[in-house]
Amino acid sequence: MKMQASAVVIGGGVMGASVAYHLAAAGVRDVVLVERDELASGSTSKAAGGVRAQFSDELNIQLGARSLEAFGRFEEETGHDIGLHRVGYLFLLSTPEEVASFEAGVRLQNSLGVPSRMITPKEAHRLSPLITTDGLLAAAFSPDDGHCTPEAVVQGYASAARVHGARILRHTEVTGVELHGDQITAVSTTLGRIATDTVICTAGPWSRAVGAMAGVDLPVQPLRRQVAVTEPVPDLAPDLPMTIDFTSSLYFHAEGPGLLLGMSDPDERPGFATDTHDRWIPGLYAAMERRAPALLDLRRTGGWAGLYEITPDHNALIGEATSVSRFLYATGFSGHGFLQGPAVGEVVRDLYLGRVPFVDVRPLSAGRFAADAPRPEANLV
Repeated sequence: MKMQASAVVIGGGVMGASVAYHLAAAGVRDVVLVERDELASGSTSKAAGGVRAQFSDELNIQLGARSLEAFGRFEEETGHDIGLHRVGYLFLLSTPEEVASFEAGVRLQNSLGVPSRMITPKEAHRLSPLITTDGLLAAAFSPDDGHCTPEAVVQGYASAARVHGARILRHTEVTGVELHGDQITAVSTTLGRIATDTVICTAGPWSRAVGAMAGVDLPVQPLRRQVAVTEPVPDLAPDLPMTIDFTSSLYFHAEGPGLLLGMSDPDERPGFATDTHDRWIPGLYAAMERRAPALLDLRRTGGWAGLYEITPDHNALIGEATSVSRFLYATGFSGHGFLQGPAVGEVVRDLYLGRVPFVDVRPLSAGRFAADAPRPEANLV
């Protein structure tokens, strides 16, 4: 195969599909998206599907809010139903420090147009009846948040990208990036060489290896996270919000007639393992017993493991490399990449075209670590 591309997008998850769509829809010709497996087969298909703008970092609030707008018009724009449920995000807070942090976050969110608010434990229980309010001091809630189906978002963007002329190569692995001095000249793949002067890395947990092909350091580590799915829940409220016990990181939302639930495992170590195991279950049950004991009676009927793409400050890497021309990247989202996919696709499009994006993402450059300027995000799930 001999091909030429204006830009080669590496990675066919939500970020790659969004970037390919936004580039092609803007009139960029010969966009090629390369995915070594099936579209959405990496981290995107394993995501819990939450979408929100409740963050502590101003950039993340803006990216989340912009993406919520895009999810809201997604079916009209692409013709694909993504199963969007605008049921809200509910953060349960059990310590004075958590309350103070979220109060500051809500003030910042409100200043940026996000309708989040602090609520009482009693109101939190009304919204999410499966919880107990024992030890609960307050909660934060935003009705615009919710959840949708990650695979449907990827397929919608991919189909729309094809309509606008983008080419998508599945089951094609990138094996190298060719350089002439500091200029990219081609991408080598298992199907052949693609001549191009631009690479856009959206490879999620595999981004560090892709960056290394071009001599670009992308400090991303993979970390396994697991979720479980339960049997049907009798009288499950149709408007049950995504509920997060912030102290333990336990979260759950409706998944068909049952629940999807998960939490972080403090004993997990970085690596590419995606097999499931039960070592996290005692911690999960302890968190449920403390905050949502009604969940203990539910039988687990399934689950899976996927990879987070973690950076040192648990915030994204978005930008263009300075050591080589032109290598753009959007990766390292540390658990909130799916929900920011639409907005980041816009941003990368504008960076490629030399436009000013709707938000200044320079503080999220990969170079911030060398400059000792980390940008931590506190509202992690």
